[in-house]
Amino acid sequence: MVPLGWYVSLSIVLFVIGAAGVLLRRNILVVLMSLELLLNSVNINFIAFGHYHADFRGQIFAIFVIAITAAEVAVALGILVALVRNRATLKIDDVTLMKG
Repeated sequence: MVPLGWYVSLSIVLFVIGAAGVLLRRNILVVLMSLELLLNSVNINFIAFGHYHADFRGQIFAIFVIAITAAEVAVALGILVALVRNRATLKIDDVTLMKG
């Protein structure tokens, strides 16, 4: 059996990589993938702690997070397709809607 600390450390590494991708990258697709990495690291924690405490609530939360993530990706990709059609770029700085 894998110790709980390994799951937590894997989750921390994935969360840091995802946060760095969100904060440092300028491509919208990479930012969306980094957000997915952040949410998947949270799912690993939910499932690991749920298994550690012999409770199914962690798995139920993880399923809800996966469902919400699927909806978020569908909406974000729809918006992304519309922006690419209008602006022909994937750079975040060029896609900014508010000019000020």
